[in-house]
Amino acid sequence: MAPILRLDDVSLAFGSRPLLEHATLQVEPGERVCIVGRNGEGKTSLLKLVRRLQAPDSGEVWLRPGTRIAVLEQDITAVAATTVEAVVAAGLDDIEGLESWEIPTRVATVLSQLQLDGPVQYEQLSGGWRRRALLARALVVEPELLLLDEPTNHLDIPTIEWLEQLLNTFRGALLLVSHDRRFVDRVATRIVDLDRGQLSSWPGNYSAYAERKAGQLANEARENALFDKRLAQEEVWIRKGVEARRTRNEGRVRALLEMRAERRERRERPGQASMAVQVANASSQLVFEAEDAGVAFDGRTLFAGLTTRILRGERIGIVGPNGAGKSTLLKLLLGEIAPTTGRVRRGGRQEVAYYDQQRAQLDLDATVAHNINARSDFVLVNGENRHVSGYLRDFLFRPEQLHTPASALSGGERNRLLLARLFAQPANLLVLDEPTNDLDIDTLELLQELVADFAGTLLLVSHDRAFLDNVVTSLLVLEGNGRVQDFVGGYGDWERWRDGRDKTRGSTRTHEADAAPPTTRGGRAAPAAPAKRKLSFKDQRELAELPARLEALEQHKAQLTAEMAAPDFYTRAHSEVAAKIQLLAELEADIETAFARWAELEGT
Repeated sequence: MAPILRLDDVSLAFGSRPLLEHATLQVEPGERVCIVGRNGEGKTSLLKLVRRLQAPDSGEVWLRPGTRIAVLEQDITAVAATTVEAVVAAGLDDIEGLESWEIPTRVATVLSQLQLDGPVQYEQLSGGWRRRALLARALVVEPELLLLDEPTNHLDIPTIEWLEQLLNTFRGALLLVSHDRRFVDRVATRIVDLDRGQLSSWPGNYSAYAERKAGQLANEARENALFDKRLAQEEVWIRKGVEARRTRNEGRVRALLEMRAERRERRERPGQASMAVQVANASSQLVFEAEDAGVAFDGRTLFAGLTTRILRGERIGIVGPNGAGKSTLLKLLLGEIAPTTGRVRRGGRQEVAYYDQQRAQLDLDATVAHNINARSDFVLVNGENRHVSGYLRDFLFRPEQLHTPASALSGGERNRLLLARLFAQPANLLVLDEPTNDLDIDTLELLQELVADFAGTLLLVSHDRAFLDNVVTSLLVLEGNGRVQDFVGGYGDWERWRDGRDKTRGSTRTHEADAAPPTTRGGRAAPAAPAKRKLSFKDQRELAELPARLEALEQHKAQLTAEMAAPDFYTRAHSEVAAKIQLLAELEADIETAFARWAELEGT
């Protein structure tokens, strides 16, 4: 069968920067092909070439005659105010040969398949439902080639899982751009890598591609190092001058000139961001404690009954459908809003670095440099004064970008700028609300490594399941039913437990109380809990007094730590220094013992 799409020897440049150089690509009917590459490499431009919105500088973009193409745009807002039904029907405007009586039937069918309410106004929908409506507009065409540009942006995990199932049953060809590794793994049958203007094809899913691509880059680095060593040796030889002319080795001279030309033509792989979090002094051992806490707005309960304790150094993921209250839960823990019911207690000495998914902390009218420090050309990083230009270079900003307004940046660049601003301040509590949107996979994996190694406490809201699995130790799960589940493990662990629970519910109609998830933190699932015994009066009194005792211990430890941090502390008498060190060790032991006793009493 003939291919549905073919690029033959295509070149395209943006100004003086080449995006594609003699690129070749072929897509067969029924294939699901994902294009991956760094931000700015030209992935979206490649989709524009396929759509004939842009012409190549040279070469040919060929589509099988009569092919129906549909597109899911990256921008979900550029739609006129109208109903969902009208938005979907607009997909059929350019279809030739379609009878008017067929339109309502096709629209109704796709609305039903995607569980959309036709009469609802489009602008009243959340970001995830708007994306679903735009997908319906694309699918109503019954396309033979479907183009998707970052389809999982703004979607919650349940909708992403639904989209995976839908696309795996799609009978046409699929060409998509995505940074969601788990999504690509489950949907794509082939990966096309766009790297320095070249397209290369890698059959299989993303995991297989990533492993083989890493090997290819390692081989390339070795070959380049050997080439550069030979070139340096030949440059030494030619500089000897007299000896070179005496040997009359014209072939060697020509070879050197060719090596110089080859080295000039080599396109280096773009640099990788170099990010690091400044770690502040440790917070108190208890970071957050919630007891039967809930939040309601305008008579609607977002969630209730939240009882949890988060300790220093834990990495907590917060997941759930859009609208379930994930960002609200963050604000509740951080004290930005008060609980409607129950109580929330926050530990002491918290220094918070907060990434807001709306990027509200960025001043879009200010320059890139001023968003880091508006008062000086320097920023203090780990006790060292660094020039803003050097610091921003670590986040892949070019010198000429420093004086451009932040509003001129792409989504991925704004994300990196916010991360640069965030990591310029010391923190022992890192709060990230959807940090992975618009990041290319290389930068995403670097951020993942940085967050996983962070010595403080982490609260992470994310729809990126691979990111969650590689970073968090436990989850707070809002399933949209008003309850918050406290679960040990990553998203993959939760997914397996949830699927098993739902299967059991379907076959035996198990009561919800019988399907409670494991809640013991520390890397292992909790065993079935025995029935609690009633606390004695003495134990009840001890449990009530423990929070105040812990706070006093923490304050004493903080005062002692500050005293020992003084420059002249170790000039004191040896006996005094030794006594203070011994006292600090005893305080830390008392704090750990008190927390263990608290857990023991609450677990009885």
